[in-house]
Amino acid sequence: MNFVLIATAAFGLEAVVKREVQALGCEIIKTENGKVTFKGDESAIARANIWLRAADRVLIRMGEFPAKEPDDLFLTVRNMPWEKLIPKDGKFTVTCSTVKSRLRSEPNNQKTVKKAIVESLSKAYGIRFFPETGASYTVKVSLLKDIATITVDTTGESLHKRGYRANPVAAPLKETIGASMIELSFWKPGRTLLDPCCGSGTLPIEAALIGRNIAPGLTRHFESEKWDLIPAEVWKEERKKAYDAIDYDTPLDIRACDIDPRAIEAAKENADLAGVGEDIEFVCSDMKQYFWQRADDLPQGTVIVMNPPYGERIGDLHTEKHIYNSIRSLTESRKDISVFMITADKKLEELGMKRKADRRRKLYNGNIETCYYQFHGVRPPRKAPDTEAEEE
Repeated sequence: MNFVLIATAAFGLEAVVKREVQALGCEIIKTENGKVTFKGDESAIARANIWLRAADRVLIRMGEFPAKEPDDLFLTVRNMPWEKLIPKDGKFTVTCSTVKSRLRSEPNNQKTVKKAIVESLSKAYGIRFFPETGASYTVKVSLLKDIATITVDTTGESLHKRGYRANPVAAPLKETIGASMIELSFWKPGRTLLDPCCGSGTLPIEAALIGRNIAPGLTRHFESEKWDLIPAEVWKEERKKAYDAIDYDTPLDIRACDIDPRAIEAAKENADLAGVGEDIEFVCSDMKQYFWQRADDLPQGTVIVMNPPYGERIGDLHTEKHIYNSIRSLTESRKDISVFMITADKKLEELGMKRKADRRRKLYNGNIETCYYQFHGVRPPRKAPDTEAEEE
């Protein structure tokens, strides 16, 4: 069966999610603020949940239509083929969000949609009572400028919950944001990646998962696994393909440090749980001291990706100044090093790095508006191709 699917994402990450969806072999329908709409079958639902790194959820779109009056909402939803998705014993809930719509009451919209689905299923199954003892289905009605979009969530817990964050620290970076930062940087296997204030390790762990080609959802489960819609064999096959795709052979050079020993211990534990503990070098060190001791050991073209403390997470202005001075001093002495940094500090270029960023991208880290600043280093020279050994 073919579906219209939606991968939701934080604002600013739509292009990243679009590339990921295309890499899965799915046809893109459109890209909008906070979501990418694409086509796919049952296997695509499983594959998207298992593989998408930057998306938050994978939804089945049941319909999209104008809804200015409650009857518009009720009648259109009632005529949708809910019996193809929800079985007789299915347990379903309805959530709602509304923005600039005439149907402003979210509770009333929820009741309208719930009633419409019940009537649709009652007609299809010839029953009036639904035990709701089976699998769960979360139906969402989103109203934006009098356009209603009806979706069903296939994911359950958000895709950012990879399952490896057993030991978090204060204000951790969402895994989906971390993966996107890596994908938007210059880093790839064969280059050195450094996170000089790694916290609980999100950035180096996500980099290692990417470098090893480990699907982020490989070891977790999803709400739609319990549905009759997607056979267990489909999930089994998609997971087998993901396991077979893991690259255990490519050398990785991923380094991380933090001044807090508790953060380093948390990061090590999280990396072990993610299966990449041996791929990351963790060091407990002050950033400035780390650079002073190891700057000469950083290979040419090293990529720094970092999430320094900002906003409410900044301990004091001295800490902020210390971080910026350390990074600036390093890049002034090592022109080949590129820095990719997310922060809410709008004075980073003027007072921090004292140079204009080569690129900027607005991102939302939770409810905090941030900017992903990209300071490009001098491109390292291309490696000469290997030459064949001369014959004796």
